[in-house]
Order: sequence, then structure tokens, then C-alpha cells
Amino acid sequence: MKQSRRAKRMQRHHRRNARRASINLVSLMDIFTILVFFLLVNSGDVQVLPSAKGVALPDSVAERPPRETVVVMVDGQTIRVQGRPVVALAQIRQDGSATIGPLKAALVAQWPSPGAAGGRVRRSVTIMADRALPYRLLKRVMSTCGEAEFSDIYLAVNRQVVAKEAAL
Repeated sequence: MKQSRRAKRMQRHHRRNARRASINLVSLMDIFTILVFFLLVNSGDVQVLPSAKGVALPDSVAERPPRETVVVMVDGQTIRVQGRPVVALAQIRQDGSATIGPLKAALVAQWPSPGAAGGRVRRSVTIMADRALPYRLLKRVMSTCGEAEFSDIYLAVNRQVVAKEAAL
């Protein structure tokens, strides 16, 4: 029996679509390789401060990202240096001096002596203090950092994104 043109065309079409589809993995691997390199290159730009559930940082519109420094965390009950508890706030409130002795000892222990480094070294410290912390206590912590020869004192804040207003 002779087939019509339409029947032949439909038969070719069905044979063509009966084959299994294949995926070209070479181009897919190229895309993932580029994605991996992109993520590796851009992952080094982020500096993350340790998170503390008991510390509510103040908001700010700071432009510069934080640097890698020694972290002093002041929450409602203790002062911590690099995550290790140093002194309780109850002990500090009883003491009337301008500096905090245990904090100074912990900060000095973080760095070698100036003579070992071969000269004057700029030391940096980041203070993560709760926004409800009294200024008198924050001032004592900063004074203690200065006496421990930390020349650069940074305050950690939450970065607040400000939308720029369009010019009229």
C-alpha cells in the first residue's frame, strides 16, 4: 500500500522524536567552573565579626568595612576578649579605677611585647558593646584598651543602608 506524503512525514517525525535526548555536559561544567572561581575570588572580601545573642549593636551608616582585629565583646554580664570571658561587670562596677585590670592583662596577652616585634607596632581592637551599655563603662573599656597600647580602637555597629535621594 502506498503511503501519502502526510503519512510519510508523520512517520519521519515520530522516528526523529523517538530518540532519547542527551545533555551536553561540557558546557555545563564550564559554567560551574567559572562560578566556582568567581565565588573563590570574592569570598575573601568579607570579614565577619563573632555574633553574640546578648549584644545589640547600634546602627550606623559606616562606609568602611571592618578589619581583622582583636575583638572585645561587652554584653550585659561579662567582658570577653576573643570570645573568652575575662571579667564580670558586677566586679567592675564595684571598682572605682579608670582602667579595668583583668581586661588590660588579657589584651596585653594577645600581642607580643613591643621589643619582640622590633619597634612600635600599631595594634587594633574592635569593641562590640551593647547599645544599652552606659557610656561610663564604655569609656573605661576604651581607656583600658589605650593603656594596653592599642592605638586603633574601633566600635562595631550594624551597617544601615541609606537610600540616596534622587536630585530634583
